[in-house]
Amino acid sequence: MSTPGIEWLGLHLQRPHWLWLLLALPLLAWWWRRRRRHANAWRTQVDPHLLPHLLVAAGAARSGIAPLLAGLAWLLAVLAMAGPGWSQTEQPLWRDRTPLVVALDLSGDALAADLPPSRLAHARAKLMTLLDRRDGGDIALVVFADDAYTVAPLTDDAANVALFLDALEPAVMPVDGQRVDRAIDWSARLLRRAGAKGGAIVLLTDHADAAALAAAARVRASGFEVSVLALGRQAAVAYPRADGSLGSSRFDAASLRALAAAGGGRYAPIATDASDLQSLGMLTAEAATGTARGTGALTWQDQGYWLLPPLLLLGLFAFRRGGVAVVLLACLWLPWQPAAAADWWRRPDQAQHARMQQGHDAYRRGDFAGAAALYSGVEGADANYNRGNALAKAGQYPQAIEAYRRALQQQPRMPDASANLRAVEAAAKRQRQQGQGQGQSGQQGQGQQQGQQQGQQQGQQQGQQQGQQQGQQQGQQQGQQQGQQQGQQQGQQQGQQQGQPPQPGKSSGRPEPTARQRSGTPAGRSETEQPSSAGAGDSAAQRAADAAQRERMQRALREGVAGDASDRGDGQAEATAGNPKETQAQRERRLANEAWLRRVPDDPGGLLRAKFRAEQQRRQMRGQDP
Repeated sequence: MSTPGIEWLGLHLQRPHWLWLLLALPLLAWWWRRRRRHANAWRTQVDPHLLPHLLVAAGAARSGIAPLLAGLAWLLAVLAMAGPGWSQTEQPLWRDRTPLVVALDLSGDALAADLPPSRLAHARAKLMTLLDRRDGGDIALVVFADDAYTVAPLTDDAANVALFLDALEPAVMPVDGQRVDRAIDWSARLLRRAGAKGGAIVLLTDHADAAALAAAARVRASGFEVSVLALGRQAAVAYPRADGSLGSSRFDAASLRALAAAGGGRYAPIATDASDLQSLGMLTAEAATGTARGTGALTWQDQGYWLLPPLLLLGLFAFRRGGVAVVLLACLWLPWQPAAAADWWRRPDQAQHARMQQGHDAYRRGDFAGAAALYSGVEGADANYNRGNALAKAGQYPQAIEAYRRALQQQPRMPDASANLRAVEAAAKRQRQQGQGQGQSGQQGQGQQQGQQQGQQQGQQQGQQQGQQQGQQQGQQQGQQQGQQQGQQQGQQQGQQQGQPPQPGKSSGRPEPTARQRSGTPAGRSETEQPSSAGAGDSAAQRAADAAQRERMQRALREGVAGDASDRGDGQAEATAGNPKETQAQRERRLANEAWLRRVPDDPGGLLRAKFRAEQQRRQMRGQDP
């Protein structure tokens, strides 16, 4: 039990009972004096009246200083242990740290539209409201379908959890299903790992089965409560699946009420306002999962550590060899290095996983060179694929090509690696030809005619490739437009060839499906394949049409880049405008690269999709029940 502090000599002593040790100072002084008197062996052999004439008196002064220094050191040590303080700080009296785990149903039923526009949209909005209005206590986010996965572990940073909300959709789950019991068990596991003695689990789902009721009862026995926020209104609603078929959702309010009762929590149907969160007790100070904090009070600080330096200086006088004191004093100024031995106990797969996560973080920060270096220390096709993406973003095309080829050797069925390999090879080839074209700017007239012919041929070839990847209609459009744009560029630069700059996939550890695979378009030849040369009769009309089309493409390209620059702000607009000293060829090459980079697809759910897929594979390898 803590002892109340007292005021003494302008100091607040938090542990005043240590002052009783000051009463020992007179006893120590008497013992010291008696010990010094009988320590000399001559006193037992020589008469007392002869001792002053025989003993050397030089040490008398020194022997008188030693007990004074010892007494001063004793006084400083006792005062430091008493907890002196001369300043106060404001600290909260009480803060609720009850953790909360939110488990969201990401099965196909989340796409049902009985809550317009969908149940998933309402769930995202409800989670955002909870994160905005919850103040205090850790929160975690779990999603489940056929199995449960952690999106964000327990943290007091609600903004970190909110970053993942837009990426949540049924497509990120490896296998569809609706195992509420596994979501409850996984949420309780997160709480136990965090060392929480109590906590709350809130489920956002539409029905529960007997296994879920049993899991809720087990979790309640462990000290955690299970509440339910009903996600749905109608008993059966049809919704479109990703493969085009129709699915049927299920909503059973009675089973959800039984689930909340089994878990010792509360039940509330989802509402358009925050009344449902209020009824569940997540936004009130009285609830176990709410937020409550004291207004704060001034508390005395324990500043006894300031007495330690003079105490250490006094301790140096106890050494008879000055060298020892100098060494000890020098050691005080050595820099300290924190010891972290956590890496020693990691398995090789855990170390590689941590290195992969560090690479993902560097990739998201824009440090592509650092991300490539981190990925190089990880084995596997996924690491080589991500390394190729980082190298391509850094402009190191030869190394990126080598990384993609290694990934395809380890996993031949990786469509994203194949697509990125072709794109990077085309970009590298175009870069080489651009360098050659800059040295031949004097032959611009001859290069324009040759560029028109090559632009038509390459436009037809690229239209055929785009037709194989994105469908016949898209191949026809891009084949014609890119061919005409390439014709003008090659006429001005003599040899500038078309090809996409790298479009690296998400740094997720697993490849994402290409646009052709997601849309289901079969590979095939483009319908726009035409002969590479026109007849002599209509060559003039063809050249005039090509010139007009090129002018329109250039104007649209300039307007698009200018619009993006204005959206990003004045500082980036100046950067987009380019260096006034750059040549016309460099400016056109920069504009073309920026136009291609804007076509890189944005897939925020790719990271979660790859993370959940990797977790599923690890569980299967360990023999865990999926």
